[in-house]
Amino acid sequence: MDTALTRSQFVRWRIAIFAIFLASGLSIATWASRVPSIAAALQIDKAQIGLLLLGMGIASIIGISTGPLVMARTGARLGMLIGMLMFGSGVILIGLGTDVLGSVPVVIAGLVLFGFGNGSVDVMMNVEATAIEQQMGRTILPVFHAFFSFGTVIGAGAGAGAALLSMNVAAHAGIIGAIILLAAVVCFFQVPVREAALDPSPGEKASFGQRMHTALEAWREPRTYALGVVMLGMSFAEGGANDWIALGVVEGHGEEVGMGALALTVFSVGMTVVRLFGGPLVDRFGRVAVLRVLAATAASGILLFILAPSLPLVLLGAVLWGIGASLGFPLGMSAAADDPAKAAARVSAAATIGYVAFLGGPPVLGLISEHIGLLNTLFILVALVIMSGLFSSAAKPLHADEPALTK
Repeated sequence: MDTALTRSQFVRWRIAIFAIFLASGLSIATWASRVPSIAAALQIDKAQIGLLLLGMGIASIIGISTGPLVMARTGARLGMLIGMLMFGSGVILIGLGTDVLGSVPVVIAGLVLFGFGNGSVDVMMNVEATAIEQQMGRTILPVFHAFFSFGTVIGAGAGAGAALLSMNVAAHAGIIGAIILLAAVVCFFQVPVREAALDPSPGEKASFGQRMHTALEAWREPRTYALGVVMLGMSFAEGGANDWIALGVVEGHGEEVGMGALALTVFSVGMTVVRLFGGPLVDRFGRVAVLRVLAATAASGILLFILAPSLPLVLLGAVLWGIGASLGFPLGMSAAADDPAKAAARVSAAATIGYVAFLGGPPVLGLISEHIGLLNTLFILVALVIMSGLFSSAAKPLHADEPALTK
């Protein structure tokens, strides 16, 4: 643990970052769970919803890409506050645009704030989480990502409950947005003021120009792209499951809609459980070995999901798929942050590659599936996951004397 922090300060810092991960997941699920209500209130069709999603996705990628520059100017503590205020306000604005103003441009403005704020915070909260992980000396980053998953579950449940109670989007989004804004302020005061993540070395205060140079330097490093491949394959697998696994059960295997939802549920449970309890395995066997085993597990699970002749085997495939895809993204983040002085830049660069896959992959799969069928399209995921496993050696530690968590 950093000697500059007391035990109490460290614990409050860790809880604050857990809360930020949860708030990010909560905001995303709040929007996603009310898309049907938003579309009905604004009287827009699927094509227009697709354009809204595209705008939000572009804003998210810009937020992720510029996250290090924000950190260079403000530091992670203030940067996360600004980003959370942005995506919390974006949630509120989406609700106001839907039910109070009835304005698509206002909803778009809310989505831009929402997407950019979430993207920017994503980089900074991962940098903070990796700093906590390094100070603890054991793998904990997957647990932070599990809290993001908890946020999506809470948000989806709240959205379903709001819809069942006929609560309009403005009221629902207003409540969630207010909670996020309050959490932003509370978390700000729990995150310690510490050396800037983009300073070249501990104790050295860099200029804004030097920090920008550090932020952009990561894009010239081959290891960044190798880690990006690891995260790309697993992000495709995760994003593809979220959007297409239920439909694959229904259209590909001819099962009932409820079985499709069950497949997505068991996938999500498998992923969340490993994120919660997989850290000790990483500490024991190292990142590279775990990533290779999980890539093999994910590839086997997807193949079983595609080829299984019965529903129980399809569900088993979904579980293995979730288990295998669980740690690729957080362990890629952890590897990118091995050098604290360059953590923000490398995390941002690797995350950008991963998030492009996560956000852009499912629509691409959808277009391909129109020509070759959904289950056949999923073979692409198998190839990408195998590629991710082949590149997993990029997650080796930068220095031989690093602690066990970076093996």
